[in-house]
This record gives sequence, structure tokens and C-alpha cells, in this order.
Amino acid sequence: MADPILSGSALRGAVDLSGLVRAAQTPTPAPRSDGAPVSSAIVRDVDEASFGDIVELSRTVPVIVEFYADGIAPVLGPVVASYGGRLALATVDGNGSPQVAQAFQIQQVPAVVALVGGRPLPLFVGMPSEAEVRQVLDQVLELAEQNGIVGVIPAGEGEPVEAEVAEPPLPPLHQEAYDAISDGDYAAAASAYRTAIAQNPRDQLAVAGLAQVSLLQRLEGLVAAEVRAAAAAAPDDRDAQLAVADLDLSGGHVDDAFARLLRVFPSHDAEGKAAIRTRLLDYFEIVGTDDPRTVAARRALTTLLY
Repeated sequence: MADPILSGSALRGAVDLSGLVRAAQTPTPAPRSDGAPVSSAIVRDVDEASFGDIVELSRTVPVIVEFYADGIAPVLGPVVASYGGRLALATVDGNGSPQVAQAFQIQQVPAVVALVGGRPLPLFVGMPSEAEVRQVLDQVLELAEQNGIVGVIPAGEGEPVEAEVAEPPLPPLHQEAYDAISDGDYAAAASAYRTAIAQNPRDQLAVAGLAQVSLLQRLEGLVAAEVRAAAAAAPDDRDAQLAVADLDLSGGHVDDAFARLLRVFPSHDAEGKAAIRTRLLDYFEIVGTDDPRTVAARRALTTLLY
């Protein structure tokens, strides 16, 4: 099961879904006759044209996105429905909606991600036990509450009810960076975060935001299969391992990203070790400095340094 990146800073930078929002031209699709799930207020089947509606819905209630394919039916409907409208479920045919699958870097199904405030968060690949699913969904709800997303979808209704909780405004430079990320302008977002850090070196949200935007910039234009093939062919090549570690982290495989870089660290010269250490420090900010995975990896890195 992939480890989800569930931290407040994760909402400030992630896969850009603005293209899918602009593609929204039709309402939620009617029930289909090909075996796909029947849409309802809480559980609905969506495609590339209607996915923008789901992105907007996630600004009011967290939306769980379950990718399925022929022969692999979605199964999370009853679990999500049991949360009484505090969560919504969007099921997506990964083969029928390749643009959506590509936006989330889905390599295989079943796969599940969450949308919270328009920002995607990887949850898991494959389908764990119901108890594990509920544990992750509870974490998604906690994160949503921290960000003021506490709406409820009434039973039998199509529109969620927004709770009377105002989301606090972002500081100006953070808002500038957030808007730039939404527009896919990662260079402008990075510039805004750097300015915020220059003004306040203790601005940890800006530090985390800059680390995330830098990750997005490095991932632009890469083909995952090519990156992984290059890393497999050169297991000790610094740049190849850094690139595939970026892919691991972006897909929610936090432990894999940490372990990969810690493994190759001792075999490099001072310059290589500095580059790997810097990348790990960026990862620590993205995942969260208090996250147990970060704490363990930081301890391992300290041991390697001394």
C-alpha cells in the first residue's frame, strides 16, 4: 500500500488539475449500461468532461477518487456512503479517461487518491482491508477539517451544504504562489516562495511550498517508465536515483524515496553527498518534519553523516 502524504503543506503544491477543470463542459453523467457505477449524490462515476465538477466539489467536501478498469469494479461506495455525506466518491474508468489517470500519475488500478480543496493526495494502490481504508479516510477528514473543508452532502441531494467556517486567507506571497501553481506556472510560484523566505526565514510553509514546487518543476516533461528504466540500469548514478526518488515521492511512496537516497548516499563523493542530502531535506519538508517517516530517515541520514 502506498503511503499517503497527509500534511497541511501538501495542499499548497501538487499535480496541477487546472486543465481538467477547464475541460468540464457537461454535468455529472447519467447511469451507464456498461456495468459502470450508478451516480448518486455521494457516489458518482465521472469522466474527463465532468471531472472538473468533482474538483470544485472537493472545495466543500473531501472527494475520494477510485480508479477502476474492465474486470476491476469499484468497491468503495458503501464505505464512503457510511460517512454520512462528509465524504464523496468519484469513480473513474482509468482506461476510458486517460487524461484523468495521467494527471494523477496512475500506473495501475485499482488506485485511490483524495481531492481536498482541489489538491490531490495519493492514498493507496491496490485495495487494503476495510479497516485500513477507514483509517486513511479518517485522516483525510482530519486534514480537510484543518483546512476548513467541512461541508456535508445531504442524503438524496446533489449539492453539498457548506458549513459556516471561513477559510483563513493566505499571506499575500503564499496566495501569489498558490495562484501560480493553479496556473501551472511553477517558476513564478517558486519566486514567490523565495521572496517569502527572504522576508521571513522562519516561514516553514514557504519552505515546504518551495520544496514542493521544485519537485513539480523537476517532474515536468518526464516519462515515468524512462526514468525508472534509467535508474534500474544505473543503480549508483546519482542523478538517475534522484529522478526516480522524485517519482516515488510524488506517487506517495515516501519510504521508497527515502530508502533509495539513503542507500546510494555512502557511495558518492562530497559533491554527490551534498546533492543527495539537499534533496532529502527537501523531502522532509514536503512530507512534514514531524512525520514518523521523516524522523526515521533524518536519524538514518545523521548516522551516515557522522
